Amino acid sequence: MRKDFLWGGAVAAHQVEGGYDKGHKGLSIADVLTAGDVHTPREITDGIQEGKFYPNHEGIKFYDHYKEDIQMFREMGFKCLRTSIAWSRIFPKGDEKDPNEEGLKFYDDLFDCMLENGMQPVITLSHFEMPYYLVKEYGGWRNRKMIDFFYNFCKVVLDRYQNKVKYWMTFNEINNQMLVENDLYPFTNSGIIFEKDEDRLPVVYQAVHYQFVASALVTEYAHKLNSNIQTGCCVAATPNYPNSTNPDDILLAQSEDRKLLMFTDVQIRGHYPNYLLNEWKNNGYQFDITDQDLEVMAKGTVDYLGFTYYMSNTVSADPNVKKLGDDLQGNYAVDNQYLKTTDWGWAIDPKGLRYIMNMYQDRYEIPMFIVENGFGYADKFEDGKIHDQNRIEYLKAHIEEMKKAIEEDGCDCIGYTVWGCIDPISFTTGEMKKRYGFIYVDRNNDGSGSYKRYKKDSFYWYKKVIETNGEEL
Repeated sequence: MRKDFLWGGAVAAHQVEGGYDKGHKGLSIADVLTAGDVHTPREITDGIQEGKFYPNHEGIKFYDHYKEDIQMFREMGFKCLRTSIAWSRIFPKGDEKDPNEEGLKFYDDLFDCMLENGMQPVITLSHFEMPYYLVKEYGGWRNRKMIDFFYNFCKVVLDRYQNKVKYWMTFNEINNQMLVENDLYPFTNSGIIFEKDEDRLPVVYQAVHYQFVASALVTEYAHKLNSNIQTGCCVAATPNYPNSTNPDDILLAQSEDRKLLMFTDVQIRGHYPNYLLNEWKNNGYQFDITDQDLEVMAKGTVDYLGFTYYMSNTVSADPNVKKLGDDLQGNYAVDNQYLKTTDWGWAIDPKGLRYIMNMYQDRYEIPMFIVENGFGYADKFEDGKIHDQNRIEYLKAHIEEMKKAIEEDGCDCIGYTVWGCIDPISFTTGEMKKRYGFIYVDRNNDGSGSYKRYKKDSFYWYKKVIETNGEEL
């Protein structure tokens, strides 16, 4: 492992900060998501409604506790911490000309605290928390005006924090919005609320195009602003395996992979791939894409590929093979007999991490950064102790495969940040019960609890991993 490898953890502002009404922050799209569970989807409400429970409003009160939390990250030896800037803390409505100084000051203090404790901030500019006003007033990323609003926000924070933050990413898991059957993902990625009987796919493709342009503009600006800045994209990496050696399954897996690779192809290579252009042509799609847009996209390519990895996907083209019927995994997903799953139905596949790292290395030959990998589980809190050996085993197996990809296969990877290093609100379900962290937060699904922090067994395990640069697992 390289000596400067960035071991650390990852969270998102909307899942941990809380303080949704503090510091003149505006409402974000996360603030109108109710709680759900593994069987009940989160509800997107029209503003905040009385009688509904919104778990992100309080999060885990990181807004008030971050100094204490960062001290615990320092004890583990974190080299970096990934989080996001809540757009609506800086521009409460999103279309203002001037930023909210109180919001800017909060992140000044947060980043200073990270740096003082020896960790690089790794910052996502849009992590499912755009201002809700932009959804109501402009229709979210349906609207080309969003490019200017986002660019203005990013320019302000890049100018402000250019000497504090080296590593940036534009849009978190930008590809998740292609799961158009599930209202949550297009809404949280792009602020899109679909109309009845609307053809959803072209709506999302248009929004994605505007985001590509915005991301490229921001990346180009960052490069001109400060040569030390590194800007990356971020995708949810879920590789697809064919269920059999039937060529139909193999071609289907290739086609499903392209739904992921399209996002990195554009942001790394700077242009739309032929397979996508052909899909648009064959479906008769017409989009608002200008020559100037294409020029911007060609210039604003990213420096590194950030990706999140939780599971692989297995697909079958055979209509007689039972499908999972899971929105997150697509219409063709089937059980993989060789893999176990988490309690939330996610396939546990450490070798899939090595597989996707090699796919990216062969295709792009730029540095990659594993910015999320983690294990969601209903930890048991007993006498102030949390024995999470299953989490240790999960992370150990993934780190072992990451090391093989780096040391044996020659993959260029600059860092690894464990998702939810301190228990966050679950994005997919809004639960607190689905825990990821090395640090347990005493908060329940209904919001009750002391919010006191406790170290899990995995805390001490990960500390040793970092101390030995991954040699002792």
